[in-house]
Order: sequence, then C-alpha cells, then structure tokens
Amino acid sequence: MKLLMLGGTEFVGRAVTEDALDRGWQVTVFHRGHHAPPPGAAALHGDRTAPDGLAALAAGEWDLVVDTWSGAPTAVRDSARLLRERAGGYAYVSSRSVYAYPASAGQGEDGPLVEGSPDAGPTAYAEDKRGGELASLAAFADHALLVRAGLVLGPYENIGRLPWWLNRTARGGPVLAPGPRELPVRYVDVRDLARWTLDAAAAGRGGAYDLVSPPGHATMGALLDACAAVTGGRAELRWTAPDRLLEAGVEPWTELPVWIPEGPSREHVFGADVGKALAAGLECRPVEETVADTWAWLRTLGGVAPQRPDRPVLGISPEREAALLGL
Repeated sequence: MKLLMLGGTEFVGRAVTEDALDRGWQVTVFHRGHHAPPPGAAALHGDRTAPDGLAALAAGEWDLVVDTWSGAPTAVRDSARLLRERAGGYAYVSSRSVYAYPASAGQGEDGPLVEGSPDAGPTAYAEDKRGGELASLAAFADHALLVRAGLVLGPYENIGRLPWWLNRTARGGPVLAPGPRELPVRYVDVRDLARWTLDAAAAGRGGAYDLVSPPGHATMGALLDACAAVTGGRAELRWTAPDRLLEAGVEPWTELPVWIPEGPSREHVFGADVGKALAAGLECRPVEETVADTWAWLRTLGGVAPQRPDRPVLGISPEREAALLGL
C-alpha cells in the first residue's frame, strides 16, 4: 500500500505514519517541515494555507490519503479535489464534536450534526471538522472514511491532558482527584485509532464511524491510579466530590483534564454508541498500557510534552490546588 499522510509528524498523524511503516507500507508525509517525520517515511513540503501550498502534490498516486486537518475546511477541500483522481481513498480524522449539542447517551453516527461548509474559512472546531467531512465526501464519496474520534490519549499527545496528570502525580504529595473514583472515562489510545483507521481504509470502508472505547473500559480511578503507580507512587490521590469542585469554580476538562461531571456535557463527550466501530474491528488496549507508554515517551522529553499553539495550556495551578486541598 502507498499512503500519503497529510501531516504525520505529531500526535495522531505520527501514530498513523508509524503504524503504516510497521506494516511495510510506502509512506509519504506532506508537511510544513517544522518537525521531522518518522524514519522511513518520504517527505514532501508545503503549507496548505498558503498560495500554491499544494504544489508538491501536483504529481504522484497513492492507494490512500489520511488527513487530520482541524483548521479551515477549504484546506481539506483543496487537497481532496487535487487528489481525487490519483488516490484510492481518503480517510479524514474528524471528531465527535461534529454532533449538535447536546448529544444524547447512546447516540450513534446518525445523530444530528452541526452546520458546516467545505468552502468555509476557519470558524470553530466543530464546524471546521464538519466542513472537512463534507469536503472529503464531495471529492471521494463512498471512498471517504470519516473517523469521528472521541477523546484521544497516548504517546505524542500535544494537547496536554494525560501529560499533565502524569507530571502532576510524578511531583508527588496530595493530588486533587476529581470524583467519584468510579466515574467512567471513555477515550481512544492514539495507536488504536491509527490501527483501526488503516485497517478500515485498507478494507475499503467508507462513511462515518465514532471511535472511542466502549462503556466500562476505564474510570477516573483507574486512570489516576495508573498515573500514580507508573510515576513512582509518591502521589496521594485525594478524591473530592464533584459538587465541591464545581462550587469552588473549578473548570472541568481544562483545569482538571479528562474529568467531566455528570450532566449534558458529559453525555455529549462520553456517551457514544460505538457498536459500528467495534463490529468493524476496533480494539482498545488497557488504560494501564496507555498511561505507561505515554509516561515512557514523556520521560524521553524530560517531562515536557509538545504543546499545540492553537490550544490552551491545561491544568490547575499548584496554588489553587493547594487551596482547594486545604494545605
């Protein structure tokens, strides 16, 4: 198989590239040149937002294109149009954010969606991803695979969710742990996302698939216990009732990454019916493996994870945490 990876040097794109290389595929990474692609991949350079930014893709044929773009839908539109006669399929890594809020528990791929346009400039994340989906479908029709990923964790994360928890538990001492311990957490390991995407595309699948772990896969307790264990066991998790955190003005998802208390926002993020993806071969590794491998990667970077410039820095400040813990 010949793969053209649009991106391919960070997080999801890098995981896809590495998985394809492990399969023995011929991989070409098209990127801006800010980060080196994995060894073994050929590289083409260009900026999808610049005039003539796709010039390096004017020639060449591929069996599959994988695109993780999350900005202006016009970038997906222009890439897909350029490649539709020279690629067998187009896998667009989208997001469950494309569902209209609030999505109900157990909602599948046929749920109501936000508005989007393939001809739009950058607007908001959900609308941009929906516009990217429409651009993919317009160019590749049944050969467009829409991978609607939920929360993504794992090595190479440049958003700051799991790396923050790992660094926090590595510091040790009392840790503000958002309860309850048994609160379910649903995510997809970036490597499981990559494997499923390439398997599905190679099998000729098209259309939309929600991609996240099934119910019962993990809890906040399992996630933070794994973080505390792998970072040396010096952290003392102090489980705190959600009502107390909310009364204190703590922001779920941002100040305490991954955590969302019960309510419509939680169902919107974590309530997907992933039966379609499971039937198509989705397998999710244990949370302990995701945490351990992310910590091993993070340690190679001295504990400092990369940070996407278009995303806010996450995590509660040490001073605010100490105050909430009464220290």
